[in-house]
Amino acid sequence: MRILVTGGAGFIGSAFVRLVVQETGWHVINLDALTYAGNLENLAAVESSERYRFVHGDLTDAAAVDALVGASRPDAIVHFAAESHVDRSILSPEPVIQTNLLGTFRLLEAARAYHVPRFVHVSTDEVYGSLPAPEEATENFPLQPSSPYSASKAGSDVLALSYFVTFGLPVLVTRASNNYGPYQFPEKLIPLMIANALEDRPLPVYGDGLQVRDWLYVDDHCRGILAVLDKGRPGQVYNIGGNRSLPNLEVIRKLLALAGKPESLIQYVKDRPGHDRRYALSSEKILRETGWRPGVDFETGLARTIAWYRANAAWVARVRSGEYRAYYERNYANRV
Repeated sequence: MRILVTGGAGFIGSAFVRLVVQETGWHVINLDALTYAGNLENLAAVESSERYRFVHGDLTDAAAVDALVGASRPDAIVHFAAESHVDRSILSPEPVIQTNLLGTFRLLEAARAYHVPRFVHVSTDEVYGSLPAPEEATENFPLQPSSPYSASKAGSDVLALSYFVTFGLPVLVTRASNNYGPYQFPEKLIPLMIANALEDRPLPVYGDGLQVRDWLYVDDHCRGILAVLDKGRPGQVYNIGGNRSLPNLEVIRKLLALAGKPESLIQYVKDRPGHDRRYALSSEKILRETGWRPGVDFETGLARTIAWYRANAAWVARVRSGEYRAYYERNYANRV
């Protein structure tokens, strides 16, 4: 089995690459543009494997993508590569359109040209938009994206599925809830709060902090993708949720307690535009069709994640320098 992974130097992509190389006999080709969140340090554990190869390249480069797919002839493509941060998409929408829509189009065209047998498009629960309690989105729920990021992902989902209907390309779409775990770039909620808490810095909380998210440990997500790759039906969408919905403020309080830090570090800041209030997924379909279910409960996963960030302060310092620092100041300076 030879698979092409896009975005394999990012948080979720690198977790997937490590899992595949370490637990299967498959060969993995990792295509990544190494933007701000792509970090080859995330793959140090597998970089010497003869079954792993890294290719530096941009998904929007049609000739490069076509050449790579044509030369490698993968048995499957697992497509993670995306600009994935909502706040960045609000500050500058163009990159999410370029990468998430045009990049997906380029990859689909190459997969179609070379008859790739399996194409897994990795998406997000954010495409469903904000849901009132106790409603949960099934795979047939209407798409109601609220940000340039989620709109670009909804568009790429629909585009990918259209290639199944029109061209017979064996596309499968996964939509996961909020991931967390080691190696996550510290702009998302949990790693940002952990990094700040460990340095006794303020924890910026949007609005009242009562936005609800479902939390999924990254390795559980990767095993869900493998289950879909193995047993999923082409042309279908599969939700992958952690079955643990919590308000952001409760997540932060749990995090502070586990880190041994005071709640006085919490600092409420102005909410971001169009902030969805509640995400919720039903994962009944993936359980029914593949047998997958999450294996790491939230408290265990959160403690494991805090321990990793505490033990890897040098990694955090490296990724938070330079461009990230400028972004952090630009995004939060005017919200207090």
